[in-house]
Order: sequence, then C-alpha cells, then structure tokens
Amino acid sequence: MISALLAVDNPSRLVYKPWGYEIIWAHTNSYVGKILHIKKGESLSRQYHQVKEETIRVISGHLRLEIGDPNSTNIIFFVLDMFVGDVYHISPGTIHRMVGAQDTDIVEVSTCELDDIVRLEDNYGRV
Repeated sequence: MISALLAVDNPSRLVYKPWGYEIIWAHTNSYVGKILHIKKGESLSRQYHQVKEETIRVISGHLRLEIGDPNSTNIIFFVLDMFVGDVYHISPGTIHRMVGAQDTDIVEVSTCELDDIVRLEDNYGRV
C-alpha cells in the first residue's frame, strides 16, 4: 500500500526523519495529508502546535500517544494505546508525543501549518 504512494507518477514526497519517515501525499492551502512511519521504540518530539490542528488514524502497528497537560511541560495526563483503526484529534495547544510500540503507520490529516511545531523535548537534539 505505501509503496503505491511512492510510484513515479504520484506527486507524494518522502521525508526521512530520525524516528522513521513521512510521506506527504496531499498539500494544499487548506490541509495536508501524510503517512507517518514510526519505527519500534522511536518517538516524535514532545510538542504542541499554536495553530495547527491534526487528526491521526493508525493503519498498522501499535502506537502509544502521550497527551500532556497544556499548562505544564513535565506532566503526562495519560498514555493512549492506539491500534489499527483508532483515531485521535489533536487540537492546537495540546502537548503530545507519538511513540512506536511496534513499527507503526499512521495517516495524519492536518491544517497546512507544517512549521508550527513547538518542541518541548526531543530525543534527537532538534529544537
């Protein structure tokens, strides 16, 4: 399925990340569609967005989604174990981090502010 998104005649863009990769399959002035592949044991930054709004759906694997207190950078409100078919909406200001409990693929649809990332913690030294 994912290899079809990278076919020669498809305008998708593959972006390698230290935690895996993302395939940007739609990018308009109103929304962005991505597939994120998170390797087992790897994680995205603990982060929030000031404006960007996103909804994720697990399409393979097992994701641990950490949701934090928007008033504190150190408190995790809860960890949500997500499996195939599970969906979660992330509103602006919500502190969150995605962790691959297994190799995991996620569909993410968001508003178009791709650079709206406030990193609070990052395992790979990004700021």
